Amino acid sequence: MDVLKLYRETGAYLEGHFLLRSGLHSPKFLQSTTLMQHPIYAEAIGEALGELFDDLDLDFVIGPAMGGVVLAFVTAKALGVRALFAEKEGEGQMGIREGLTLHPGERFLAVEDVVTTGGSVQRAIRAAEAKGARCVAVGAIIDRSQGVDFGVPFKVLTRLEFPTYAPEDCPLCSQGVPLQEV
Repeated sequence: MDVLKLYRETGAYLEGHFLLRSGLHSPKFLQSTTLMQHPIYAEAIGEALGELFDDLDLDFVIGPAMGGVVLAFVTAKALGVRALFAEKEGEGQMGIREGLTLHPGERFLAVEDVVTTGGSVQRAIRAAEAKGARCVAVGAIIDRSQGVDFGVPFKVLTRLEFPTYAPEDCPLCSQGVPLQEV
């Protein structure tokens, strides 16, 4: 599957000057919500990601809200398990919404659309682990982290190296290119 082709076809591959959730700046951004709003593409992504993990005995798939909700759902559907999400809860934390079923000892796959630092998916993992579940793998559509380690197998559909800059070292800022928050 040519993931970048899907991002381009749907207008989800953006170029400019972007403030990433990590606080870093980048000249490129992948707007996964633009891609995932198309059910046929979302389902294809979920099936492809699910194939990477179909050898695991899983109880559920979890993703961080908001970006990982649809991805967790389509991946869970492909794997025949439940789909959960973790949402922001307090400063820098995530929790599992009341009413979502999660039992101690359950095994799960954590998914994210684009991994840059891995922070969002790590917070989702901690939220599920706080309820006694055990993360056995992490998956992503795109890895642009250049080597984040989750302590479990990490599989992706594609890897990219987009430049990122600390705000004080950003050449786009120096050139006066308007910054877009994403």
